[in-house]
Amino acid sequence: MTALLICGTALFLAACAGASGGKADSNIPEFVLTYAENQAEDYPTTQGAYKFAELVKERTHGKVEILVNAGGRLGDEKTVIEQMQFGGVDFARVSLSPLAEYVPKLNVLQMPYLYTGPDHMWTVLEGQIGDDFLGSFENSSLVPLSWYDAGARNFYTTGKPIERLEDMKGLNIRVQESGLMEDTIEALGATPVPMAFGEVYSALQTGDIDGAENNWPSYESTRHYEVSRYYTIDEHTRVPELQLIAQSTWDKLPSEYQEVIRQCAEESARYERRLWKEREATSEKKIRQAGCVVIELDPREKARFQEAVMPMYEKYCADYVDIIDAIVAAGR
Repeated sequence: MTALLICGTALFLAACAGASGGKADSNIPEFVLTYAENQAEDYPTTQGAYKFAELVKERTHGKVEILVNAGGRLGDEKTVIEQMQFGGVDFARVSLSPLAEYVPKLNVLQMPYLYTGPDHMWTVLEGQIGDDFLGSFENSSLVPLSWYDAGARNFYTTGKPIERLEDMKGLNIRVQESGLMEDTIEALGATPVPMAFGEVYSALQTGDIDGAENNWPSYESTRHYEVSRYYTIDEHTRVPELQLIAQSTWDKLPSEYQEVIRQCAEESARYERRLWKEREATSEKKIRQAGCVVIELDPREKARFQEAVMPMYEKYCADYVDIIDAIVAAGR
């Protein structure tokens, strides 16, 4: 009797162990994927990435796990794009500036002084024009998922403020690795200096560059305001950003996971836009309280900046005149 009881107990424990093992196996991810983000942990785009990863894990019941690498740990944006094309990185959030080197049509969306404001840009991106751009990634080895907000970019300098177009002359201004951005700076009379984002602080500090350009949150979060105290609001570009997945990764995913990823990307984009608006206001307040000199261009002076870059439209958008006209019309 004792032997039978011991045997029965052993079989029961074995059965429980087997059930427990089966449950554990069901929680093992089928896909563990990487996500590259070059901003800090508390930045709106990074928080959007974490929200995206959280939603995907929840809605695939743990079958797809996305590991977010913030702070540029996987390289700068250009490097990340190249890695994605070879399947070395699965997801990323990148600016259109380096991305346009691979999808030239995207230059249209970052032409200087194109939008009247944020409402104008989102009317464009959330309509047919935006959908058409998302469909223009053939042969890029990249799949676009959703638009992220990145505000408007403005100039900031170390030695003197930019108040008039003539103040640009002779300045060395850091830009992203983008032909369009380099041409924009040259059209305004300054010298563009392509440079990785992580090198800008020290370059401002040592005088290797006289200034840079970026949005309020980037200017604040990188502490560039500590070494570059003049911030000129000209809103020369209002460039959206994109969440992307590598084509090679996309092709490996079952269709049901692809659908979940698209839905979660769009939801995370709405979340990021709310965070962006809040962070933009907070960053501006912090910058002003820090004693930085904030210059708002007179409308007539801003018109001179706009006129200076008009030849770029012919260079970059000669094949997209209809799209430019449609974008302008959407802002009226």
